[in-house]
Amino acid sequence: MANSVTFTETPPTGNSSPHEEEGEREEERRRERERERGSDFSELSRRVTDAGLLRRRPLYYTLRFGAVALALAGGVAAFLALGDSWYQLSVAAALAVAFGQLALAAHDLAHRQIFARRRPSEAGGLLVADLLLGMSYGWWMNKHTRHHAHPNHEGKDPDVAPDILVWSRRQARRVKGLPRFSGKHQAALFFPLLTLEGLNLSFSSFKALRSPSMKRPLLEGTLLVAHFTLYFGGLFTVLPPGKALAFAAVHQGLFGIYLGCVFAPNHKGMPMIEEGTRLDFLRRQVLTSRNVRGGVLVDAFMGGLNHRIEHHLFPGMPTPALGRAQVITERYCAELGIPYHRTGLLASHREALRHLRNAGEPLRRAG
Repeated sequence: MANSVTFTETPPTGNSSPHEEEGEREEERRRERERERGSDFSELSRRVTDAGLLRRRPLYYTLRFGAVALALAGGVAAFLALGDSWYQLSVAAALAVAFGQLALAAHDLAHRQIFARRRPSEAGGLLVADLLLGMSYGWWMNKHTRHHAHPNHEGKDPDVAPDILVWSRRQARRVKGLPRFSGKHQAALFFPLLTLEGLNLSFSSFKALRSPSMKRPLLEGTLLVAHFTLYFGGLFTVLPPGKALAFAAVHQGLFGIYLGCVFAPNHKGMPMIEEGTRLDFLRRQVLTSRNVRGGVLVDAFMGGLNHRIEHHLFPGMPTPALGRAQVITERYCAELGIPYHRTGLLASHREALRHLRNAGEPLRRAG
């Protein structure tokens, strides 16, 4: 699937050709047939439900979260045992991986993959995201919900807003300020910028506390302050200032890269949806998402989000069921003639970087 493809829709005019009019009638007949038989997604949902893939997996999540908790506790114990030593940088790298897994745990809690009820899911999300990671659960939920509803949709998906990077040539022609400067070389800057992603999430979390959309600003603010008090208090208590800052730089930098390597391959470089485009739920999710091939190691590294198409179609599906759902979904898309994109991890990053370079072309040309 071409990385630079966009979905556009041209409104009908009074001077439509007979061919265009026939195409419009055929499209209307297609929609009528779809209404008569139910949506294409409903059939896929039936197949997935019949296969038992939406059942909860308490044992899996008990073992997985237990392993993450042990890794976090082991990292903290190693940090305290080593004391004033440059070997602490290796602990910082290990804790970056543990924080990445915590972020994936918070993601699964947010989608209620673990608990059926809202309250335990929110309580777990606040604990993991705010207190352990230093990231607002409420702010991230609001942002991520909008992303799931409109993936890669310019103007609706906050993940493709032209903040520092631009995600389409149309954005490149309109941006000003920092994105106009960084967008020229954004493919080369992408991974260096990821080192700041962990700090960016924390900064955005504190900034969001003043937003009217935040349900529990006082609680989340308290948890965020508690996180950074413990984090920096521990660093500067155990380590001298230079080593403490070096530890934080390595830890936060690698944590940001880990998050980028998990989330960037799934949508970046896939088609962007422009305003006015009409797509049903199944096509909107499949055509804008990319799956990443891999075995057990890739599944563990990406927390199952390498099956991004299936996750977007069934957000509440437990992680261990996504692999079986992938087989069902890919076959079903083949039946309907819907392009289904699946590639390797390194190839997915190449596609994303190629798209970034292409999107920034108008800025380089103007410069």
